[in-house]
Amino acid sequence: MSDELRLKRVYEPASPEDGFRVLVDRLWPRGESKAKADLDLWDKDVAPSTELREWFGHEPPKFAEFTARYREELARNPALGDLVDQLEPHPVITLLFGARDTVHNQAVVLADVLAERLGVPAPTRVS
Repeated sequence: MSDELRLKRVYEPASPEDGFRVLVDRLWPRGESKAKADLDLWDKDVAPSTELREWFGHEPPKFAEFTARYREELARNPALGDLVDQLEPHPVITLLFGARDTVHNQAVVLADVLAERLGVPAPTRVS
C-alpha cells in the first residue's frame, strides 16, 4: 500500500528515493530525453483536457478555477481509477511534471486527489 506521494519536476535528476516515477503531463516535456526521465509510467490520460490546459495557460490567478474544473474532469475520468490501482502497491510514488511553476500546475491538483483516494498524507514537494 502507498505510504508517500511526492511531486517533482521531470527535469530534476531521478533518485532512488523517488520510488515509482509517473509523468502526469499530456505532452512530453521539451528537451527531456526518455532515458533521462527514467519513468515507470507516463499517464497522459489523467492530465487535464487540452481545452482546460490551454484555458489555464499556467496563469496563477486562474488556478482556483482551474483546480475546480480539473477536479470535475477527474471525477468523470475512468483513467483516474486505473491510475490509483497501479499506484497502490508502491510505497513511494513521485508524480513528475514539466511546468516551471511548482505551485500552480495540474500535478499539484492531481496529487491532492490521489492522496485522498490512496489515503496518504498530502504530497511532499521535492525540489
